[in-house]
Amino acid sequence: MADILTVATAEFADKGLSGARIDEIAEATRTSKRMLYYYFGSKEGLYLAVLEDAYRRIREIETGLHLEDLPPEDALRKLVAFTFDYQHEHEDFIRLVMNENIHRGEFLAQSKTIQTLNAPAVTAVQQVYERGVKARVFRKDIDPIDLHMTISALCFFSVANRHTFGLIFKRDMQSPKALRDRRDSIVETIVRFVRK
Repeated sequence: MADILTVATAEFADKGLSGARIDEIAEATRTSKRMLYYYFGSKEGLYLAVLEDAYRRIREIETGLHLEDLPPEDALRKLVAFTFDYQHEHEDFIRLVMNENIHRGEFLAQSKTIQTLNAPAVTAVQQVYERGVKARVFRKDIDPIDLHMTISALCFFSVANRHTFGLIFKRDMQSPKALRDRRDSIVETIVRFVRK
């Protein structure tokens, strides 16, 4: 199953739902199309399983960050840096999310687990933020979901738009220095936004 999801993730991320081919996934995993349909019901069922698995993986890693062991500002810095690094290292995740947005969330809306999978992400941001407010280092008027969205947006843009942005502005968006500078800039932007 893990092998099927890995291959299907690459296929859907590369070609989108409409361009992905079940035949290619079956061949690459040395299984039959019939078995894929048996496990997942349809191409759309496999696509949904891939989306759920992608969200599950990032959330499992996030829970291992031990943000509660750090002072609020350090915890926020660690969370933002993790988000940037994870999205940079998992371009397939970004491409899957972009593809699902093209479908206006149609398939995630069918998921029975997606809300549960994503609740810890908002909880982590909320807990760090509330600790910072209590410690009087963060201001009081920020919605944790909005903060999560802002972190995601800044990190997401750096992957989703790096090719076009790099071409238009003649920048190497993927050099180690460019990545380090962009990561530091995003971390600092978020910290300054919440700081009291």
